[in-house]
Amino acid sequence: MSAEEVPVEPPQPALAPGLYIVATPIGNLGDITLRAIETLRRCDAVACEDTRVTGKLMKHLGISKPLWRYDDHAEARDRERLIESLRSRAVALVSDAGTPLVSDPGYRLVNAARAEGLPVTVIPGACAAIAGIAVSGLPNDRFLFAGFLPAKDKARGDMLAELAGIDTTLVFYETAPRLTKSLTAIAAAMPYREVAVARELTKLHEECRRGLPAGLVAWYEAHPARGEIVLLVGPPVDHGNEEVDADAMLRAALAGAKPSQAAARVARATGMDRRELYARALELQRE
Repeated sequence: MSAEEVPVEPPQPALAPGLYIVATPIGNLGDITLRAIETLRRCDAVACEDTRVTGKLMKHLGISKPLWRYDDHAEARDRERLIESLRSRAVALVSDAGTPLVSDPGYRLVNAARAEGLPVTVIPGACAAIAGIAVSGLPNDRFLFAGFLPAKDKARGDMLAELAGIDTTLVFYETAPRLTKSLTAIAAAMPYREVAVARELTKLHEECRRGLPAGLVAWYEAHPARGEIVLLVGPPVDHGNEEVDADAMLRAALAGAKPSQAAARVARATGMDRRELYARALELQRE
C-alpha cells in the first residue's frame, strides 16, 4: 500500500453542548482514561482550577483548547458566563488532580447547570480518596469522606469529636505541614483507632503507613511528610484489655521516638500515667 493509500481517520464530531465532568490523574499521567482524552479532544473549552497545571496535562496529551479558570475564588458572574457558554458549547470541567467536585467548588457549577436544564455528563477516573481507601487495607464496606479537617485546633478537635461516634472508616484530605497536628488531634479524640497515612499516591514515592495515631505522630515528627495526603481512620474496634492497647501504642510510638517521648505521647493520647508508661516503654524496648 502506497503512502497515498493509507486510510485517514475521519475527524471526530464535536461534542453536544453541555458540561462534561472529567477526572484527571492524581499523579501518574498514565492514569488518564481513553474516554477522558477523547472528551478533552472533542470539547470546545476546558474550565479548570489552575490553567498552568491543566496546561501541562493538555500539552502532554498533545491537545490545545481554550482554558478558562474556575476555582475557589470564582464569583457568581464567572459561573453565569460558564452557564451561558454551556448553551452552545461543550465545556469540560477538570480539577488540578483527580475527580472534580471532590473537595472543590465544581458542585456549584453543576447545580447551576442542572437548574437551567443543561446536560451534565461525568467521565470518571482517578480519585485520591478512593485510591487511599483501596491501598490502606482498612475496612471499606462503608466509609465517610469528610474532606479537609479545619486548620484551627479547636475546630479540628470539635469536628473529630463529632465524627468519633460514627462506626465506619473516616477519610480526610490533608496537607503535609498540618499532618502531625491532625494526627495529634486524632490521638486525643480516637486513640485506639487504627490510622493510615497514604501519600504521594500513584507517584514515585508512594507510601501508605499504618498504626495507632500516637505512634504515627512520633514517626512523622522524626520523618516529616511531603506531598499530598489521604488520611484514613479505621472504625472503632474493641481491643479488650487497656494494657494491651497501651502496649500497642507504645510499640508504634517507639518506632520513631525515644522511650520518654513515646511515653509522653501515649500519656497525652490516653490520660494514663506517664511514669508507668515510661517504665513499660523501657521493657518493650528491651524485648
